[in-house]
Amino acid sequence: MSIAQLTAGTDITRQSVTQHLQVLADAGLVHDVKVGRERLWAFEPTHLDAARRALDAISRQWDQALLKLKTMVEE
Repeated sequence: MSIAQLTAGTDITRQSVTQHLQVLADAGLVHDVKVGRERLWAFEPTHLDAARRALDAISRQWDQALLKLKTMVEE
């Protein structure tokens, strides 16, 4: 999809969507192809499992940190 298609019917700016897509591209979750004057973006599902594992690990770390904080506060 093009940036125009991705932002159609939303209040999100094209610049904002472009920045988010670049972050997703850096993570390997989307890729773009230049077609004429525009770039078309596509989802890249092959890296989704790795991203999910990384986010799950971060979630576990936060859970552990919050549990430690709770324990300290309650003591």
